[in-house]
Amino acid sequence: MTTRRTRPAPRPPEGTPAPSELARQARVVLADAVRIARWAAVERDPSSSQLTERSQQRAAAALELTPLQVRAGWDRARLAGLVELHGDTARPGWRLRAWDRDDMAVLRGWVALFDAWSLVHPAPEDVAPTAVAEVVEAVPQVLSLLQLSAGPVLVPLLLDLLQQRVAELREERCEVPYGPQPDLPEAGQEDIPVSALLHWALQGLSAVGALTLDRGRSATLTPLGNWAVWVKLEQICVAAQSPAGNIEQSAEDMLRGCARLTPGPARAEYRAWLAARTVPSAVAELLAVARGEDALLRGLAFEALRVVGAPAEAEVRATADEPSLRPYVLLWLAEQEGADPEDAADVLTRAEATWLWVDTAAAVADHGEPELLLRHLDSAVQGTVPALLEEVRAGGHPRTVQVLVALAAAHPDPALAKAVRRAAFQVHTGDA
Repeated sequence: MTTRRTRPAPRPPEGTPAPSELARQARVVLADAVRIARWAAVERDPSSSQLTERSQQRAAAALELTPLQVRAGWDRARLAGLVELHGDTARPGWRLRAWDRDDMAVLRGWVALFDAWSLVHPAPEDVAPTAVAEVVEAVPQVLSLLQLSAGPVLVPLLLDLLQQRVAELREERCEVPYGPQPDLPEAGQEDIPVSALLHWALQGLSAVGALTLDRGRSATLTPLGNWAVWVKLEQICVAAQSPAGNIEQSAEDMLRGCARLTPGPARAEYRAWLAARTVPSAVAELLAVARGEDALLRGLAFEALRVVGAPAEAEVRATADEPSLRPYVLLWLAEQEGADPEDAADVLTRAEATWLWVDTAAAVADHGEPELLLRHLDSAVQGTVPALLEEVRAGGHPRTVQVLVALAAAHPDPALAKAVRRAAFQVHTGDA
């Protein structure tokens, strides 16, 4: 038997607080968002995805906040998954229900907010969108330097790094001008947009609790920011080992252990886990995981249910009216009825196929690499990015904004990235 070589996982930064302490800090950052989401679950008009001006005034009076604070908290609640959009209505999200008892739900909610920092703190209107997109794409390099430094880093050093990274991105895209060129501005003038955007980025990251600023002279990652950067590095660098002891794990832990296995070894793990349980209890556990907020686990749960096969049909069919499960259920049933897996997608409506595309993209954004997200574009039934964006905006998937933000950050074409980012903003503001 050959042993697969893997890269070692990056170690958590020295002195990283325990998850419970990190969750406590995340709860502090999102405290107003949680209060507003809970107030809205009871008091606001349930037929609208937005807070009306009247609702903002009522919430401000009830929660002793300003209307501006209410609006900001509502936006954060949506970005963090405390509130989920279903068509034209907003409902309490799974994370809100789990907020007081599940530290990992809290941390994932905060990471979703962290990923959307450029929406929390909009870019200056007088800066070209292409320049904004370049800086958003280059910010991870800045965060990596902050983590490696394990302390304050002077803003001029961050500016040098940001300028270098933006230049590399332009070179990678072969953005070389052709033909006669006008005189270039002086170096100082050329630096102004990047400098202004660095300060915008630092303020945005500070607004979500990822770093602190010392009067604009230096920046330091917070424990939450330090942990988030490590999580992102871990997602990229960790190569999974074959899991051990999955037979005794819960369905969720078993699926997490199988997440990076190839299909053959994963099916072997599913069979071993299923063999130790009765069919009804195993199917109930897998469906419970599928109802969760992790799209990757939802897909894996249905892969495990494929191993169960026909004995699971009644329980699976009974979930066909649940929006988050319906596309998976229809595909599963079609395959059980003998459809070729490549043709099974024909049973989905256009809207269901689009919802499934967004759900799969959410799994890739959470657990994969940017290149995988770009390749996922090719699987969309729409055929063109503008058509995809139009239908995604109308699809009502609760992770639409986060998926579009991640896709915009990954796409090498500045024009398409700009269009995707605009679509994310429209969904976020309710203009979709």
